Amino acid sequence: MKKIGILGSTGSVGSQCLDLITDYRNKFDIEFITANSNADKIIDQARKFNPKYVCILDEKKYEYLKKSLPNTEVIIGEDAMNELCKNKNIDIILNSVSGYKGLSLSYQILNSGIDLALANKESIVQAGNILIDLSKQNNCNIFPVDSEHSALWQCLIGEDISNVKKIILTASGGPFRKLKKDDFKNITKENALKHPNWTMGSKITIDSATMMNKGFEVIEAYWLFGIEYKNIDIVVHPQSIIHSMIEYIDGSIKAQLSEPSMRIPIQFALTYPDRFKVEDEKFNFFKNDKLTFEKPDFDKFPCLKLAYDAGSKGGTYTTVLNVANDIAVDLFLKDKIHFMEISEVIESCLDSHDSISNPELEDIYTTMEWTKNKILKEN
Repeated sequence: MKKIGILGSTGSVGSQCLDLITDYRNKFDIEFITANSNADKIIDQARKFNPKYVCILDEKKYEYLKKSLPNTEVIIGEDAMNELCKNKNIDIILNSVSGYKGLSLSYQILNSGIDLALANKESIVQAGNILIDLSKQNNCNIFPVDSEHSALWQCLIGEDISNVKKIILTASGGPFRKLKKDDFKNITKENALKHPNWTMGSKITIDSATMMNKGFEVIEAYWLFGIEYKNIDIVVHPQSIIHSMIEYIDGSIKAQLSEPSMRIPIQFALTYPDRFKVEDEKFNFFKNDKLTFEKPDFDKFPCLKLAYDAGSKGGTYTTVLNVANDIAVDLFLKDKIHFMEISEVIESCLDSHDSISNPELEDIYTTMEWTKNKILKEN
């Protein structure tokens, strides 16, 4: 039985993780679950799954949780959450916290020698060099939970990485794939939150609408698989059936296909090297008989170019990219900037930044603060 912890259990990925564990209660022992502020949902989860610890960041919800969960150890705050990630009796921890603040948790997990199921791509975008080095030093693994990187991982099993010619990340194109650039000025928050294929949290849904999410995935692929940026391509695939592909030097291409569901990548990260049977996941080729592909439009979606450029330059540029995007998306969701201004805020920060090569963790945190302060001063 694997002992697991779930950071961000009330979010989309964390909730789906618990849903699938329902089918395998004899395979997993849940050590802890955490939430930002959704007390009612984490109470329901705790009553169902009986974790040893429940942690919430919102101090105002602490007494409510204590009263509602008298037989569970309730803890509070970022320090407590980080302490949970030091428990070396845990086999694997899912980091599904949203945004740039997930970095400290990913760092602590790997620093403790615990396997990391990574749904918080922002961690590796900001500090890929640090996290990859930590995993090697402590002989632990980073298992990608993103459907695209899980697909790449599955296509690479048993293969020699030196035989890879290209990584091909597929993208749905988001809700504005067919919208003319001239009409982007009319995009509303409600428009941007309507993803055509996936049901996700608001932040990642906006990232998909700007296609910054795909830009982050390019950087994540660079760190996870050691493939140069010039050999990482994006193909728009509106059906979201092919989750990504590997092109090999002999011209062969391997792809991983499934219905657009997060169940498979979450489950594979938790059960690897095993595969557990899922009764209801049956792919219908005849229903999915039209698979189409398009070139990404870097003009309409400038966040893609910003991500490629930041990744290629390296250093702390990717930290600025990540934090600036997080804050800009938050400003957009609060109706303080327009959709098209998201990329402008990010580009302004990148243009003003003096990058630090081969940054240490302290350099990353300093850059995070610099980026945050710059944006908040100007907005």
